[in-house]
Amino acid sequence: MVTEPRLVLLASPLLGPAVWAPVAAVLRARGWSVLVPPAYRSVSTPEDVLAHLLGSIPTDTPVVLVPHSNAGLYAAALAAERDVRGIVFVDAGLPAEVATTPTAPPQFRAFLAGLADERGVLPVWTQWWADDDLSALFGSPERRAAVVADQLRLPLRYFDAEVPSPPGWRDLPAAYLAFGDSYAAERDRAVEAGWPAATLVGEHLHPLVDPDGVTDELLGLLGRLGPFGT
Repeated sequence: MVTEPRLVLLASPLLGPAVWAPVAAVLRARGWSVLVPPAYRSVSTPEDVLAHLLGSIPTDTPVVLVPHSNAGLYAAALAAERDVRGIVFVDAGLPAEVATTPTAPPQFRAFLAGLADERGVLPVWTQWWADDDLSALFGSPERRAAVVADQLRLPLRYFDAEVPSPPGWRDLPAAYLAFGDSYAAERDRAVEAGWPAATLVGEHLHPLVDPDGVTDELLGLLGRLGPFGT
């Protein structure tokens, strides 16, 4: 088995690393070298997120980034600063084809404005949705509790900012794994770019529900990228 470059599982600043913990355990059991950056301590701007992730990713080791959700927006900026050999986006946003990427599209930004308190601070992510919408997301009460414990309250202004998107990432091997159709536009963009792509029937936090299945798909996509075959 090829275990290098190291796989770096990136969690959204809205959620935290507990989302990746079950998949990381499966990958390690299968012999892969895996890094999951620790929980975010404080996030007000994209610069905070980028500094946290750059502080966690080694400078002397080749890596493959595996970003989930909002973390996908940071892939270009991370690739400009670290020895990134490939990227597998997992139900994630994609960096823009221009110099910066908005942290939220206008319609979603408008939705978030209705959730902010009088100080302009959002509730944690799991409070953005009705509880019925969340019931199938976590796999177990213990995993739900771990995700809830990781979450931060972000200021609404975070979603008015933009993430740097240097162009070099477009030359890297890349793939896309979607869970259902929530990120259908991003998956379609990946297919149009000629990337390997796959879809698992599931919700946005499917790594918590089916870590073995997500791991299988992730490793299959890595194998299709060539240098990172299993």
